[in-house]
Amino acid sequence: MKWRGRRQSGNVEDRRGSSGKGKLIAGGGIIGVIFVIAQFILSDGDISVLDQFQDSGPTTEESRELTAEEKELGEFTATVLADTEDVWNSIFSENNRQYREPGLVLFSDAVQTACGGASAASGPFYCPADQKIYMDLTFFEELRRRFGAQGGDYAIAYVMAHEVGHHVQNLVGTASEVRQLQQQSNKAEANKLSVALELQADFYAGVFTYYNKEYLSEGDIEEALSAANAVGDDAIQQRTAGRVNPDSFTHGTSEQRMKWFMKGYKSGDISQGNTFNKILN
Repeated sequence: MKWRGRRQSGNVEDRRGSSGKGKLIAGGGIIGVIFVIAQFILSDGDISVLDQFQDSGPTTEESRELTAEEKELGEFTATVLADTEDVWNSIFSENNRQYREPGLVLFSDAVQTACGGASAASGPFYCPADQKIYMDLTFFEELRRRFGAQGGDYAIAYVMAHEVGHHVQNLVGTASEVRQLQQQSNKAEANKLSVALELQADFYAGVFTYYNKEYLSEGDIEEALSAANAVGDDAIQQRTAGRVNPDSFTHGTSEQRMKWFMKGYKSGDISQGNTFNKILN
């Protein structure tokens, strides 16, 4: 991605120099929830497996100087966030709405949020309570090493754009509507609603990429698709649990995630992002 020398967002809070050490809940990020489910499946439903993800005590703080590579990654993420701000401010304005820009918190190891505590194991996630995206950037090395993603800077941009997609869903009311429907649904139906919500966020990531084409470099779309493929429910369950349980899917298969990202990227039309009809019917 062509990012050097361009505008960086002022909505970034970098906490990586002061990392929280301790055992926190592995929250609802792109990997964390699926990993918990996979471990639960592998243990044949042993509830004690879930205990290891609960808060087991207070945290301590450690401070350190960021490396040159970490600083560069911080500048990159600030540039991507600025791009999402430009794109979504424009889209919202065209639809006679006002876009509220989300914050981005970069952290190491563990973090406290308005949605509770989370660890690096949860992967990047969006907290609607404070309208911030939380990312431990070491996640992307784990995504490459453990889950077979291609890597590259646009893998990071895709995941960020996906989390910004959740922010968009929060602003327009989709997220709250889904939560209400889930409360009235059985587990299978609630999971389908979760999948539809996640796939729509992938679609929005594709829409963002459509509007940001001028900054794409060769291979960026392949990097995004490789990341989407790696974080499919089926791919993660197969790698972590050794078998796949479609009834427990909450984010969508690899094929679905790549398909909806590409639909957004090819169309650039937010009106084509109704994943709920496709998933629930």
